[in-house]
Amino acid sequence: MNTPNISKEEIINAFNFRHATKEFDDRKKLTDEEIHFILQTAQLSPSSFGFEPWHFIVVQDKELRELLKPVAWGAPVKLDTASHFILGLSMKAPMVKYDTDYIMSMMKDVKQLPADVIEMYSKFYREFQERDFKLDNDQKLFDWASKQTYIALGNMMTAAALTGIDSCPIEGFHQEKAETLLREKFDIDTDKYGLSYMVAFGHRKAAPEFPKSRRNFDDIVTWK
Repeated sequence: MNTPNISKEEIINAFNFRHATKEFDDRKKLTDEEIHFILQTAQLSPSSFGFEPWHFIVVQDKELRELLKPVAWGAPVKLDTASHFILGLSMKAPMVKYDTDYIMSMMKDVKQLPADVIEMYSKFYREFQERDFKLDNDQKLFDWASKQTYIALGNMMTAAALTGIDSCPIEGFHQEKAETLLREKFDIDTDKYGLSYMVAFGHRKAAPEFPKSRRNFDDIVTWK
């Protein structure tokens, strides 16, 4: 594994290049290699305890995109023009609670931890949920999982920007109606997964209308 050698200037340039693209050029499509690269950065993203509480649906079927429009008021133009459209799902309590089969499988089969480490890890994870963060109901567990899934979102959009690809994160949807659609038309078990966000990728149709604006650096950072 080589030590990364991307210049700071290139990284900051990518952050300045990135903006929430409202309309994409529907004639410009990402290659399979480009979208796999973006998704790979999601796969390699960090998560709390390394439990990866996410799943990503790449929606390329035109009929399914049409079905999403009525439940996603922030997405219609992107659904029509984006090269690739992704739904970011987060796991619910039956997947991420400390005593679930999924968590045990992650420790045993994915991380391949020895039995004594699994026992210790399980104890820490249970204490984290019950004592440290008080994740004592289904909504809190889903919100915690969503925090992890958003890390993957940020990494996907940054990776895209670093390679000259545009993106737009979308929270403009009706969660209950969207999850009903996922259950009925996407064959998703919504007892196990919930929708955290949507994100579109492609190439901008036009330059941003307004320059990027941010609060001053010293207003957001305190040194002690």
